[in-house]
Amino acid sequence: MPVRLRITILFASLVVVIVGIFCISIYYFSYTTRINTVKNRLINRSKTTARFLVQKEIFDEQLVRRIDSLTTISLIKKTIEAFDYKNRKIYSYSDYPGDTLAINPAMLDNARKKGPQFLEIGSKETVIYFYKDTFNGIVVVSAAEDSEGKQELNHLVDILLLSFLTSIVLVVAIGYIFSTRLLRPIKRITEDIEEISAQSLARRLDVGHSKDEWYYLSTTLNQLLNRLQDSFELQSRFISNASHELSTPLTSISSQLEVSLQRERDAAEYRKVMESIYLDVQHMNKLTQTLLEFAKASGTTSGLEITMIRIDEIILELPSAIARTNESYSVTIEFGNLPDTEESLVVYGNEALLSTAIRNIVLNACKYSNDHKALVSLEITDRITIAVTDKGDGISEEELKKIFQPFYRSTETSTNNKGFGLGLSLADRIIKLHKGFIEVESVAGTGTRFKIELPLVNTLMRIETK
Repeated sequence: MPVRLRITILFASLVVVIVGIFCISIYYFSYTTRINTVKNRLINRSKTTARFLVQKEIFDEQLVRRIDSLTTISLIKKTIEAFDYKNRKIYSYSDYPGDTLAINPAMLDNARKKGPQFLEIGSKETVIYFYKDTFNGIVVVSAAEDSEGKQELNHLVDILLLSFLTSIVLVVAIGYIFSTRLLRPIKRITEDIEEISAQSLARRLDVGHSKDEWYYLSTTLNQLLNRLQDSFELQSRFISNASHELSTPLTSISSQLEVSLQRERDAAEYRKVMESIYLDVQHMNKLTQTLLEFAKASGTTSGLEITMIRIDEIILELPSAIARTNESYSVTIEFGNLPDTEESLVVYGNEALLSTAIRNIVLNACKYSNDHKALVSLEITDRITIAVTDKGDGISEEELKKIFQPFYRSTETSTNNKGFGLGLSLADRIIKLHKGFIEVESVAGTGTRFKIELPLVNTLMRIETK
């Protein structure tokens, strides 16, 4: 069922229920008022008749009957009967001769014991009233038809029914218009989104000026589109750069093989070509492994082997690991105020990826430092802080914004140092995968300081529990 129709039905149902309750309440109070009015009139008529009957020395039966006949009230077909303490009828009057009431002794006794009794006998409203005098008292039964009151009540029912049916038609029409206007922003947003594709991600939704729910929905969708656009652009740059990095050694291998096969050569020349091809293959293998690690770090922790890791052990392995990469590189380690308990040195994650991230940052510091040395410090507070400092030429403020982009390499250093421009980007993604972050501080001509912060295993467990 369309949302517009559901809103219309819900809105109409609520209003119809409210109008129905209102109409029923009007009818109920009108009906109750009519009954109370008739009841009071009949009781007053009974009291007056009873007073006349107990004063026999002044009012005889014929006089009382004449008074009843001359009394004009809005009720018609009046019938009045009186009974003594032995339930004998001592008086009767009727607008129409022969019109009597079917009264039994039980009804009279109830009036004596419980007070005035109101009931309907046939089409007449009837009151049985006990009037107690100085002797035994009498019971007066007064009955009449309230034709005028019933007619007015029936007229009121017709008005209420017509109003109720009219309100249903109006409410359905208004509800449909209301739902249309309510869903108009949704329709506009849907149409705008349908026109947005991978080729037109730069387009954004009009959020308007009113700070309502549609404004926040449009703003949220625009933020989502911003993230999607950034992801597509990043993916496009990554594929372009990766293709270029892979095609370069392939082109070199193909060219060398083509040239070497054009004529017969001696063993020394073939060996030289094979050594060159081997270097290109090694380059491609290293690039492929780096891309695989980059893809692994770009996902989530699902599918990875997650264990408890001693962060100090990873730091202590850095000097030998960096030295194996290049004998001219050296790493100095400094430990700050370390806690006595082992639990305060433990992080939760994948050891291979975390070790790769820290090693890439240290290797990058050694590569671009003038003395090829890096200082690594470890400090434990409420978080784990690893600082990597070098004495290189520093990084400009403009380049600081780009160093974590895949395949980005500084134009000043790319000619002197080999690499793919994936090290820092890979490290950034791995640290984020472990709920941490990296900060960079650099001063031109002085050096650069990378600060890695990771949550302790106890802190991470508290966050996940919440």
